[in-house]
Amino acid sequence: MSTDRRTFLAGAALSAAIAPGATASTDVAPVVRYGLIGKMAAKAGRRADLTRILLDGVSGMPGCLSYVVAEDSSDQDILWITEAWISKDAHTASLSLPSVRAAIAKARPLIAGMTAIAETVPIGGNGLVRPDLSA
Repeated sequence: MSTDRRTFLAGAALSAAIAPGATASTDVAPVVRYGLIGKMAAKAGRRADLTRILLDGVSGMPGCLSYVVAEDSSDQDILWITEAWISKDAHTASLSLPSVRAAIAKARPLIAGMTAIAETVPIGGNGLVRPDLSA
C-alpha cells in the first residue's frame, strides 16, 4: 500500500490531535482572531541590528499571544515576523504603545521594505502563549 504526501500529512495531523495521554480540559484559551505574517527586508548587513530592535521590549503587549522574529535561511537580509493576537483591535492598539512606537522609530532607518504581508486567522497549533485569564 503506497501513501502519498497529502495522506501522510493528514494522518500525522490526526495522530497528533489524538495523541496518547491527551485529556480533555475545561481551561479553554481564548480564540485567536487575528494573525499577521510579514516578510521584512533589512538594509544590507543590518539584519542583526534590526532583529535586536524588533525583539526589545515586545513582552507584555496586551492581547499578544505570540510574536516571533525569524531569520530567513537563504537570504541574509530577510526577517519573517509571525504574530498571533486575540483580535485585530489588540494588534492595532499595540501600535500606540510608547515602547512599540519607539521601536518603530528606531527600526525604520534599518528597513529596506516589507516584501510580503499576510493577515491570517490562526486556528490552532502548539506554541501560542496563553494570556492570564485571572485579570
